[in-house]
Amino acid sequence: MANVAAAEETPADHRESDSAVVRFAGDSGDGMQLTGSQFTLATALAGQDLTTFPDFPAEIRAPAGTTFGVSAFQINFGARNIMTAGDLVDVLVVMNPAALKTNIEDLKPHGVLILDVGAFTDRNLQKAGYEANPLEGSDLDDHYRVVKIDMSRLTLEAVKEHGLSQKEALRSKNMWALGLVYWMYGRKRKATTDWLNAKFAKRADIAGANIAALDAGHAFGETAEMPAEVGIVDIGVAKIEPGVYRTVTGTETIAWGLAAGAELAGLQMLFCSYPITPASAILHTLAGMKDHNIVTFQAEDEIAAACAAIGVSYAGSLGVTSSSGPGIALKGEAIGLAIGTELPLVIVNTQRAGPSTGLPTKTEQSDLYLAVFGRNADAPLPVLSISSPTDGFDMTIEAVRIATKYMTPVILLSDGYIANASEPWLIPDFDKYEPFPVEFRTDPEGFLPFGRDDTTLARPWVKPGTPNLTHRIGGIERNPQGTISYDPDNHQLMTDLRHQKIAGIANDIPEQKVDQGTEGGKIAVVGWGSTFGPISRAVYDLRSEGLDVSHIHLNYIWPLPRNLGELLGSYEHVLVPEMNTGQLLTLLRSQYVIPAKGLNKVNGKPFKIDEIVNAIRDLPGSK
Repeated sequence: MANVAAAEETPADHRESDSAVVRFAGDSGDGMQLTGSQFTLATALAGQDLTTFPDFPAEIRAPAGTTFGVSAFQINFGARNIMTAGDLVDVLVVMNPAALKTNIEDLKPHGVLILDVGAFTDRNLQKAGYEANPLEGSDLDDHYRVVKIDMSRLTLEAVKEHGLSQKEALRSKNMWALGLVYWMYGRKRKATTDWLNAKFAKRADIAGANIAALDAGHAFGETAEMPAEVGIVDIGVAKIEPGVYRTVTGTETIAWGLAAGAELAGLQMLFCSYPITPASAILHTLAGMKDHNIVTFQAEDEIAAACAAIGVSYAGSLGVTSSSGPGIALKGEAIGLAIGTELPLVIVNTQRAGPSTGLPTKTEQSDLYLAVFGRNADAPLPVLSISSPTDGFDMTIEAVRIATKYMTPVILLSDGYIANASEPWLIPDFDKYEPFPVEFRTDPEGFLPFGRDDTTLARPWVKPGTPNLTHRIGGIERNPQGTISYDPDNHQLMTDLRHQKIAGIANDIPEQKVDQGTEGGKIAVVGWGSTFGPISRAVYDLRSEGLDVSHIHLNYIWPLPRNLGELLGSYEHVLVPEMNTGQLLTLLRSQYVIPAKGLNKVNGKPFKIDEIVNAIRDLPGSK
């Protein structure tokens, strides 16, 4: 009865929902990423599931007010299982005309549009490419619930007692907007207040101003007469597995997975890298982990970084290097050296959009060909893929395990979305992870530098200076005794052995499972990498309607799981959504000769759920 009474007393301006999508958008100097990260923290503390999508410009500081300088942060959160950052946006907060122009198409019909009218000056309108002020007339009001607020003026009023200059005071405008959205979704401000006090501990005036702006935005929501249907949205607590959670990005879980993998292998790790967007953050994260026996080295270029990592592995530690597509291409010859010398090496590729510089802050999955085939000669190596930010920890550990067990380089594929997106992660019990300690060869009896383990075909790993095990390795072809050899039969033998070693890894990885649905049926949707979320939600929605569709997601790209061909052959239709022009599709067709169909997208943005739903509905098997 108490619950019924409480429900009856709910104010009229309250409404309930199981999820919501909010996007903050403004100039790259407006603090949109910080605003989004604080809203993410408050949402996680409220006990809701979430996924985020930070979207920022490539320029370090684009001209203020221009469309190519817009930075945005989107979060999808709710009381149900959240798999993606959301399709259309429920609430869009824009701080200037450029943000409106570049984001308005993603706001759902009759969605809430909150904008700072104080930023819609003639100059800003001109820089954004508007010929007329979009706030004048009825176009926006006809399609959306528009909340026009002079945030600039209200922020200046809220912080004036803290004695800041106008320029400094306006930097608190993002906190004013955050306070308003906190009110809309019942968020507590304490975590953000604590964070501001800690961040600006030496500038109490700035901390105070930001807190005042946050409180003022919240108070505005409580006291202002908002447009009809704009009010507090009540979203329940998500039903999630009990345990200790924290919000993580893919960058963080990869870095921690590298440290964990080195610990499980009993090795010190040396991470050798060169800055490149969006891979640089792994170096930044690991540089702060010296207490975990991690050494970081920023080389003068990509080639030097890869070669240094090979030297680390030759010396008996775990060599790791990372980059994005252009840098991985530069590392190609060095990776071939690691294949020829058969030394363990972990290579993390955080993919980005386009060839050359391309779109460095946008996401894509277009390096699969590069990872599997992109080296001179027959130079096979294992390729693994991460499916989500929380998947990074375990798959990175797996990359370390395979590299050290099979004495081979391993490429681990991430992408810009996985690297920057965040979601709640149930912190695992590390004591339950099975160690895989490396055994270095110390016995000289019968030693051959390129002798083989009977099961893995891996050659022995010998630390330099080990008594009576002096040997040489290098890029020129050698025979099993380690002697340089130009003999054609020997090259055939060594090439075959390297190929067989990598192919044999298929026997040491899990058989492919069906993520949703049945083994066999009408339709299988096959994905890899960050397409996991939208595929999973699309398949779930269609299965709820009774459609015979299943979801298969690959973490092991090369070698492919040993049962995959038979599994795919058990479906009438196979759809392969990818953020490229069809690279996994080509690989599957070449290996299994199946009539799969591709769904391809290369606009720098993740798939929307509806895009995949519509593609599935278009297949003959869906009728």
